[in-house]
Amino acid sequence: MKHKNSHLLVGYWSRLRKGRDVPDQTDIDPRAIKRLLSYTFILDCENPARPIYRLAGTALCERFGFELKGTSFLAHWESQSGLSLASLLRQSLKARQPVCLSSIAATADNGMVELETILTPVSFNGGEPTRFFGMVQMLSDPTPLLGRSIAYERLVGSQLIQEDEPLPQYDQNQPPPPPPPPPSLRAHPRAPYLRLVVSQESPAFLHFGAGDLLQKMFDVIGRWRAANSEDYSRFI
Repeated sequence: MKHKNSHLLVGYWSRLRKGRDVPDQTDIDPRAIKRLLSYTFILDCENPARPIYRLAGTALCERFGFELKGTSFLAHWESQSGLSLASLLRQSLKARQPVCLSSIAATADNGMVELETILTPVSFNGGEPTRFFGMVQMLSDPTPLLGRSIAYERLVGSQLIQEDEPLPQYDQNQPPPPPPPPPSLRAHPRAPYLRLVVSQESPAFLHFGAGDLLQKMFDVIGRWRAANSEDYSRFI
């Protein structure tokens, strides 16, 4: 995981468990993560092949240009990514472990941004885990999304998250998280208190759009690989 808020969310999820494999959705207190709420969501994954947004934050809906509640989580992902994600969701629910997704998103006019999505499995009313409490964070320059919405998204990396050491406490009185990194796709420093394990094979890079969009996508992915060479070697 690269973004500070991703670590905060996983830490909050871990504390909610209180000795259980996963917390329950009813344990989530919006006041405890108020600075993260606008980018969070809840997925209903009773059928992992057809995950549905139960709730979605306002900022997240703005990024996609419409109300996400009741829509398919896979609708904005290209087809090969969708197949990989369905398998990842099943794996995460079975392992009772959060999963970190690295992706490249594009606007209709070829604007590109790098995103990090965290999905933490939760139960509902004490049953088996069939839902995810998640969050999407931007890792690159947000300028391409100014006045535009995400049209497509492609998965470029994924790993389950395993805790090695205690996660930091989330203090809602602390200063707001730092702004996104400067205009680049460089990697953030790796945090010492989490380890990413159980690599998932990187999906094939198929057509993400036509012409210059495809070329730009390969350019972006190439820079992403170069900036994350150590981590990317674990994806393949």
